[in-house]
Amino acid sequence: MTRLPLIIGMGGINAAGRTSFHQGFRRIVIDKLNAQAREETFVGLASLMKLVSNKDGVLVDANDEVIAAADIESKLGQQILAGTLIRKIEKNHFDPDATHWHQKMNISPTDKHITFELRAKELPQPVPSSWIVTDLGDKRVSVEIPEELTITHDAYRDNPIKAAGQFPTGFEPAKLYNSRYQPRGLQATIFAATDAIRSTGIEWDSILDNISPDEVGTYSASIAGQMNDEGFGGLIRSRLTGSRVSTKQLALGLNTMSTDFINAYVTGNVGTTFTSSGACATFLYNLRAAVHDMEAGRVRVAIVGSTEAAITPEMIEGFGNMSALANEEGLKKLDGTDTADHRRTSRPFGKNCGFTMGEGAQFVVLMDDKLALEMGAKVLGSVADVFINADGFKKSITAPGPGNYITMAKSVALAEQVLGKEALQERSFILAHGSSTPQNRVTESLIYHKVAESFNISNWPVAAPKAYVGHTLGAASGDQMAMALGVFSDNIMPGITTIDEVAADVHDEHLHITTDHRNCPDMDIAFINSKGFGGNNATATVFSPKVSLAMMEKRYGAEAMQTYQTKLVEVEQAQQVYRDNANNGQFDLIYKFGEGLLNEADIEITKDSLSFAEFKNSIALPSQNPFDDMV
Repeated sequence: MTRLPLIIGMGGINAAGRTSFHQGFRRIVIDKLNAQAREETFVGLASLMKLVSNKDGVLVDANDEVIAAADIESKLGQQILAGTLIRKIEKNHFDPDATHWHQKMNISPTDKHITFELRAKELPQPVPSSWIVTDLGDKRVSVEIPEELTITHDAYRDNPIKAAGQFPTGFEPAKLYNSRYQPRGLQATIFAATDAIRSTGIEWDSILDNISPDEVGTYSASIAGQMNDEGFGGLIRSRLTGSRVSTKQLALGLNTMSTDFINAYVTGNVGTTFTSSGACATFLYNLRAAVHDMEAGRVRVAIVGSTEAAITPEMIEGFGNMSALANEEGLKKLDGTDTADHRRTSRPFGKNCGFTMGEGAQFVVLMDDKLALEMGAKVLGSVADVFINADGFKKSITAPGPGNYITMAKSVALAEQVLGKEALQERSFILAHGSSTPQNRVTESLIYHKVAESFNISNWPVAAPKAYVGHTLGAASGDQMAMALGVFSDNIMPGITTIDEVAADVHDEHLHITTDHRNCPDMDIAFINSKGFGGNNATATVFSPKVSLAMMEKRYGAEAMQTYQTKLVEVEQAQQVYRDNANNGQFDLIYKFGEGLLNEADIEITKDSLSFAEFKNSIALPSQNPFDDMV
């Protein structure tokens, strides 16, 4: 019996806001929300952005004046909207109008020598043989150089790429816990993992009491590692800019660190730990590993995700020099204007000129169906499988190839086998990679066209989160997952409002790509698709909560589901408590630095098991020969 991996929690942060309870999704489709959901979304974003705070149960604004929840939109709404989604890069990252760099200068003597003074300890080692150094006393020297000298000096340039999908203005994860000089991506990891775990409404220790400690898994990665000053970015830049390399920059820069931080500081996990990078498909690579481990019974609970905080001048310039990013001139040319629209830089399946960088951290909590039934976990959806295929021989490592045809076709075929043709043809939709490049809009739409044609699908809805939050690299498919679960919850299909119309070269005969958000009927299936650099293609088949619960009832029966529903009431009450707290900016991040350390001296080992004083249940050792028929 294959276990069904259920999604029982989701959390994170991107340019649209907090992920749990669909806050980020609702920011994207805010004009289609009912009054209650709209008010909650504005309150939650205002708290996240530090525009309001909760003092003794009362909301107050930045001036400590009481503000009613119903008045937040009218008083702060424009500021909230302007400070979310894709927008001009804010100076907490870098100044796109005056980006710092070191300019090279070749200086020649105007007379016989280049002459200057400096402190003796600032002399290069070794001193070049042609330099004439004279001791001036007081630890200073005079230097005469009889030849050309190459130096670098501080300079500033106008960056041609000025927009990104940044965390909401005012959101600073470092101030939510003792972040100890950690890179921004790892700060976001602590926030996102906490958000995902607390969103389940089940205490982590309660989960551990019901399983063996090694039946937990953490699956996470980033593509570039941590490129901020506290990680690889500082490691690479430090000596070149005259600074010292710290003892932390190398370790904290590794792309395994999001996984390691969750294990060490959030969950205390002693089970499976896994990190896989697959370019833009990284979230799905890790999801696949977790799903397969859960279906095989190796893990029963998994935290799965990815984090990326790479809005740095170097990363922007790297992608920009590949002509991958939308730049000022390209946007002006597209719109026939003298001013680029920084809100509409990402235009999937429309007339576009490149993608837009984003930062994000997205995590889901998976639990197998049997354990979820026993614990009354709230079901947000389920993952039937994730397919990964490469492109084969390539002329260019960044060019698309046939691998994504395979992953999409397999995902669609699986959905039809499980739920039938009607569900596939009438109640499925696509969360497209939708990177917003001219090449992607043609190649990705052609894949969907051919698959739709083969499976007799017409008017296939296509949504594209990157239009709103940018391309968050490793976390991008996590953004797609969050949007999929939002569609399941709210029955709103996001359009692509950053485009005026679908581009003429898009293969949309069988697709339904709209420029407006629209209400939609219950959806059963979401296909999360990713086309990554280097041929890293992945597609996930995700089922709605309604379908997932129906599958559980068929397996366990109506009586078991009634018992489950009774337990669910208590879980939903706990979820509401966290939801209210989070909307008021009270996240209570889980960060157990130096807490709960396992005492290795107390580990008891027998030939059958390992027991830890800190865990209720022991870990069983292999007791059967899996190759009995071969030896």
